[in-house]
Amino acid sequence: MKAGDVLPVLEIPVTRTLIVAGAIASRDYQDVHHDAELAHQKGSPDIFMNILTTNGLVGRYITDHFGPTAVLRKVAIRLGAPNYPGDTMVLTGEVTEVEPGADGDTARVRVVGKNGIGSHVTGTVTVTVPAASPVSGAEDEGSPA
Repeated sequence: MKAGDVLPVLEIPVTRTLIVAGAIASRDYQDVHHDAELAHQKGSPDIFMNILTTNGLVGRYITDHFGPTAVLRKVAIRLGAPNYPGDTMVLTGEVTEVEPGADGDTARVRVVGKNGIGSHVTGTVTVTVPAASPVSGAEDEGSPA
C-alpha cells in the first residue's frame, strides 16, 4: 500500500430497509429515518439515512478493502446530500499517506460517497493494516515434524 493507491468503487443501493434498519441498529428513533409521512411534514421528500449508518458503511468500505484484520483508528466524516431510498451511494477512496510502524502500516484514506444529488459523505479514515505474520513452520523448514 502506498500514497496514491485508489480503492475499488463500492456501490451501495440505498433501500428503505437499509435506512430503517441502520437507524434502529444505532438506536436512532428520529422519525425522519423511518416515517415517510412525518419526514415529509418536516420538509424532506422522504426518509433519509442517518450519520451512524453512513459511518458504518464507510468503515465497511475500508475493511472490505484492507481485510478483516484492519483496525480503524479514526473515522472523520461530514455529511452533504441526503441518502434517500431508491438511490445508490457510490463510495470511492484514495490512500493519501502511509506511515510504517512496528505493528503494520497506518494509512490515511480520503473517502467520498456520492449519490444522484451530490456528495453524501466526505472524509478521512485512518486505518492500520497489521504486518503479515510469517507462515507457521516456515522458519523451521529443516526441522522434522
